[in-house]
This record gives sequence, structure tokens and C-alpha cells, in this order.
Amino acid sequence: MTALLWAAGGTGFTFLMTSLGAAMVFLFRKQVNALAQRIFLGFAAGVMIAASVWSLLIPAIEEAEAAGMIGWIPAAGGFVLGVALMIAMDGLLPHLHPGAREPEGVKAPLKRTTLLVFAVTLHNIPEGMAVGLSFALAAQHGNDPALYAAAMALAIGIGIQNFPEGAAISLPLRQEGMSPVKSFLCGSLSGFVEPVFGILTVLLAGQIAPLMPWLLSFAAGAMIYVVVEELIPEAHLGEHSNVGTLGVMGGFLIMMILDVALG
Repeated sequence: MTALLWAAGGTGFTFLMTSLGAAMVFLFRKQVNALAQRIFLGFAAGVMIAASVWSLLIPAIEEAEAAGMIGWIPAAGGFVLGVALMIAMDGLLPHLHPGAREPEGVKAPLKRTTLLVFAVTLHNIPEGMAVGLSFALAAQHGNDPALYAAAMALAIGIGIQNFPEGAAISLPLRQEGMSPVKSFLCGSLSGFVEPVFGILTVLLAGQIAPLMPWLLSFAAGAMIYVVVEELIPEAHLGEHSNVGTLGVMGGFLIMMILDVALG
């Protein structure tokens, strides 16, 4: 129950940050400046890479070795499964990335605005899983305060990068002709999958504790897929971009500091 409450609080914070970012639609009518957008996307990529390594893959290896297993096997296996799931969802779920002309996934008679929301929602799922698993790991180790602190560091890092992400969905929706209120609600609700999947992950992890190394690396694989498939390419927008690269470095650095300092 403690892990469930912490996970609800942690993913609730990430959802709140998405909502605050989406609220920028009430302050700005135009889309985020292209330069700022590159920095934000790069920053989000850096945060997710660092979180995948420090908060997910390293704990997965340590958990496997503590259980007498070969550490890299569940880490690599779970990672591959996470990537495979995201490839499947990317290919099946209809979605449209901001700035793109053609939607991806299975063709469906959906509005552009709906497809835009689906794109961000798809990427928020592994983030919610990652936060939920971190709190579940702390609970399985006798409510270890250090592990709870590390889980909170992960939630803070993801929450920080969710702020510009919320704006990145609500502002394009406004430009598509949607009202400010509806744009805010859609941008905000795109982050609602994080508490949903975070809580579900805690409930699942409690029932299959021996699979924790696989689950942790599974979330890492899903997050790295999002970074490589979407965030880094969009941060550079087809050109060599120092600001996008510096955004990645900055996000990685901040997430690493949060994890080490609080963990």
C-alpha cells in the first residue's frame, strides 16, 4: 500500500507538470519558438536516457545478481521486449507528431487533433511505468528510504521534462483551431496515462516480484526507443543542431545529479 501511495504521488506530480505545461496555451497563442522547442526536446531526451541507465538498467542488473542470476540476461531481455512493444504500438496506434504532415500507425478516420494527442500519450506510457517500478522496487526492499529517494528523483526529472511537453501538445492544438480550454484539456489528459500505468505497474510488480529485473529493463527499453525514434530526431529537425545536442547533455546531467544526489 505504501508503494502504491508513493507511486500515485510521484506519477501525480508528473501529470501535474504536464498540465502546467499545457496551461501555457492560456498565455501564448503561438507555438513554442523553434529554437526553444529543440532545447526542450533535447532536454527530455537527456533526462530519459539518464533515467533509463541510473534508475532502471543498473537497478535491474543489481536485482538480478542479488537473486543469483546473471545480471545482463534479464537486463538485455527486458530491454529488447520493451523496444519490441513500442515498435508494435508505434506501428499500430494511429498518431501524428507535431509538425508532421502524414500520420503514422494504422490508418483511421480520426481528426488531426486526436492524432496529435495520441502521439504524446504513446510516449508517456513508459514514463509512468518507470516511476511506478521505481517505487515498487523500494517497497520490495523493505521500504528502503534511499530507494524511495531515488524513485522521487526519477519522478522529479520526468516531471521537469513533462512541462515543455505539455505545452508542445496544447499549443499546436490551439493552432489547429481548437479552443484554449479544449487544447489545455487534451494536452493535460495526454499525461494522465502516467499515473494510470504507474499504479498498474506497482500492482503488477507486487504479484510477480521475481520478474522485477525484467520489468525495470523493459521500461528502460521502451524509454530509449522513444528517445532514439522521436525525441533526438525532432530536436535536430534534420539539421546539425548544437542547441539540440546541448539540450540532451543538460537533461542527462540534471537527471544524473538528481539520481545520485537524492539516491
